[in-house]
Formats: sequence, structure tokens, C-alpha cells
Amino acid sequence: MKSITTSRLAMIAIASASLGLAACNSPQQEATEKAADAVEAQSDAAADAMEDQAGMTSGTPSEALENQAEAVEKAGDAKSDAMKDAASKQN
Repeated sequence: MKSITTSRLAMIAIASASLGLAACNSPQQEATEKAADAVEAQSDAAADAMEDQAGMTSGTPSEALENQAEAVEKAGDAKSDAMKDAASKQN
């Protein structure tokens, strides 16, 4: 009987801790993280469009488009990461 009570208390403690961690983000942090996700999605979509365009061309223009697409994707990821880092420091 005692082990059942102990395990129930442990489950309640774990559930409480999980709920507490989930509630740590402020609405401002959530908004910043959503904006960062949007920036990343937009840069990925732009890079994909550039890569598609590169696939329709050949030679040097194709390589240039692929390089630009990679740069756009990296810049978007960097901006998104910076926004997420800033959001995590808003606590």
C-alpha cells in the first residue's frame, strides 16, 4: 500500500513539474519564437524557389542561383536563431 502511495506522489510531482516548465514562456517569448519560426520558413521557401529556378537553368547562372539560395537559407537560419536566443533571455 505504501509503494502505491509513493508512486502516485511521484507521478503527481512529475506532472506538476511538467506543467510548471510548460508555463515558463511569457506571451512575448511565444510571439518572438513564432516570428522566428516564420522567418525561417520564409527564408526556406525563398531558397527552395531559387533552387527550383536554378534547376531550370544550366551553367554559371544555375550555380550562382544555388549559391544565393544557400546564402538566403543560412541568413534566415541565423536570424531565426538570434531571435530565439533573444526570446530565451526575455525571462
